[in-house]
Amino acid sequence: MSALAAGLLWAAAASALDLKLPEAAALAAEDRATSDSIAIPVGPWTRGILETRTAEGVVTKQAWVIRNSLKTTLQLLEPLRESIVDAGYRVIFECHDTSCGGFDFRYALSLLPEPQMHVDLGDYRYIAALPAEGDGLVSLMVSRSANSGYVHITTVGASVVSENVDAGTVDASIARPLDPNPAQSDLTAQLGAAGRAVLDDLRFATGSSELEAAPFASLEVLAGWLADRPEVQVALVGHSDAVGSLAQNIDLSRRRAASVMRRLVEAHGLSPAQVSAEGVGFLAPRASNATPEGRALNRRVEVVRITP
Repeated sequence: MSALAAGLLWAAAASALDLKLPEAAALAAEDRATSDSIAIPVGPWTRGILETRTAEGVVTKQAWVIRNSLKTTLQLLEPLRESIVDAGYRVIFECHDTSCGGFDFRYALSLLPEPQMHVDLGDYRYIAALPAEGDGLVSLMVSRSANSGYVHITTVGASVVSENVDAGTVDASIARPLDPNPAQSDLTAQLGAAGRAVLDDLRFATGSSELEAAPFASLEVLAGWLADRPEVQVALVGHSDAVGSLAQNIDLSRRRAASVMRRLVEAHGLSPAQVSAEGVGFLAPRASNATPEGRALNRRVEVVRITP
């Protein structure tokens, strides 16, 4: 059966959404639930609040990768937006990285995990749309790495068919079995592929180096991953924004990394021989320090694998 025929069979009980993906796009992963509900963000993350709209029906998630692409996220998104509008959908919310709410917004989304879907927290664009008639929702997340573009499509009540690509072929070079725990898959995949990962869910009291008392999923995942690999050593590296002197920020970032190390050892039973703590202050930003959103992204602790 051809990919197009398979796509049309999916659409027997729902409308098909024909998206203008680039010809070089390859399907990296797909997850489909015949009867499910999902909350789609329809507003930015603001002061801990995210407006969502819940829809029920056939929920399909697809992650597409465009290798060796120099297109910006806006250039990738524009033809997809046109496709949605041409199909009779109305865009009800659109944002980009900082205006969406940075990492808080991204991690509120239910996306297929790394490495199938990569999201650069400083360079992504998002759209949510409703059909003109009937029920359903569509959301798009577009991001990129240094040399590739990534598109995540979530539909409720509509099947996705692309006129430009073979939607029935999954790129075997990047496809992985979907992990039921996306947080674990993201973290361990990044450690395996890039040798480093950001522990984005950590929280510190304002102006303090002490980690908050709440449990953090990233530390549970990291501790379990390291426990299964006693030969692996990692460094926890603290980062800061650019407010204050370099010396002050290096000291604060080092103390925050040390606080995370203590939590791993004391609460999760990690061997002290497997982990160390360092701080680099504001010397390695991942966003601009000129905005509050960028400074928030720069305040972080990363885990770096230091053994093969």
